[in-house]
Amino acid sequence: MCSPEIVVLKNVTHYFLHFGFPAVVAFLFYRKDWKKVYLIFLATMLVDLDHLFADPIFDPDRGSIGFHFLHSYYAIAVYFLLLFFKGNLRLIGIGLLLHMLTDFQDFQWWCH
Repeated sequence: MCSPEIVVLKNVTHYFLHFGFPAVVAFLFYRKDWKKVYLIFLATMLVDLDHLFADPIFDPDRGSIGFHFLHSYYAIAVYFLLLFFKGNLRLIGIGLLLHMLTDFQDFQWWCH
């Protein structure tokens, strides 16, 4: 089990990677349209709706990757394929992959 300080750091890291880092990516790589790109990245968080089908909905000792159907390895492969398209599909793929990386690090790199 993590110490309370580590839990706080884990949560700050998790939410920064979900909300802050996509803003940085949008601003650095899509400066002209960064607000639109950031909104697309934020919209990809709807992928977490698959958590509603789990029982319990939230389990701190369960990783999302490979458990929830929109976090499955098959889904991640589809998200990767979106990188080969242009425009909004590519942005959706980037946003979804950033989300999957965030969820992966949240479970794999911290105590639980």
